[in-house]
Amino acid sequence: MECFDRTDDFYVNVIRKISILPITQANTEIKPLIKESSSDPLKRSWLEQRMYVNQLKIERDEKNELDSIRHVDSLSSQLSSILGLEEMEAHVYLNLLRIGPISASALAKEIDVERTKTYRTIEKLLNQNIVSTTFSKPKLCVATKPEEVLKMILQRKEDDLKLLKDTREDVVKKIKEMIPSNRLNSMPTFHIVQGRTNIYSNISELIENSTDDVYIVTTLKDISRMYHTSIPEKIKICEKNGGQVLLLTELNDENLLPFVKRFGATETRVGKVSSKGRMIVGKNKQMIMSDATAKDNENSGMESDFAFSTNSNEMVNNIHTLCNLLWNNSKPLTMSIKNKKLK
Repeated sequence: MECFDRTDDFYVNVIRKISILPITQANTEIKPLIKESSSDPLKRSWLEQRMYVNQLKIERDEKNELDSIRHVDSLSSQLSSILGLEEMEAHVYLNLLRIGPISASALAKEIDVERTKTYRTIEKLLNQNIVSTTFSKPKLCVATKPEEVLKMILQRKEDDLKLLKDTREDVVKKIKEMIPSNRLNSMPTFHIVQGRTNIYSNISELIENSTDDVYIVTTLKDISRMYHTSIPEKIKICEKNGGQVLLLTELNDENLLPFVKRFGATETRVGKVSSKGRMIVGKNKQMIMSDATAKDNENSGMESDFAFSTNSNEMVNNIHTLCNLLWNNSKPLTMSIKNKKLK
């Protein structure tokens, strides 16, 4: 708490003057006053203390600003994939949320992006109602609230999905009419799937279309991520179609057990899984493999996650046999938990 004579006009006038100024400007005003107060140690000490406190505030604000910028940079790639935006669009939108209303030219300078590129990006965001502008001169760009953006994009995706569902049968019928069946490829194929979202989408489709055993051999961390996708719902569909999903994992983190239990696999077993990758295989159908599941860093892991997918009967059956062997050498989940408690 500051100690000074509140009846002294010097202190009162200084406080009135600097209280309405930005901190940096306040310190600029204090500097000459320190020189003028060299004959009064008490006033000089008080002014130096005020300047020191202001400097601490400046450093704290700069640190908070840098942390905020770093968060924006790390969020940009993640948000772009979620919202279906280009990374620059997500970058501009997040910075508008961080900074508040600002002109396009000032924003370009603030985020160190070429002005014409910033203008083009803002124009795209305006067309999507993710950003709006004021009537003032110069115009200020204002970011739409995140909850409103998510609601709006979700509605667009739902509309697109409805259109796809309504037209898919007609589209498939037209393709079959135009392209003779003898031209369709029945040879074994493979493809590389990039990005965790795409991999999980492929896994969902494999499970949904299966009427037989599907093995999932993966890490607890991967299961916790799958839990937040459509995969648990697809397991129910698989079971209704006469199939079953057999989940095998290694119990190395009991904090993730709730995800395993709620995941909804037909049966879960725990065993020694030497690989940190994932194997998903549907009997006589398809397999999806990754050499290692995504890194713990969510931002880099999402797009650096790759998987190999094939419908080759020989490869699928070989991996299915391997999974079956691992399954037979593992223990039911409940038994594994009891054994751990006894140790």
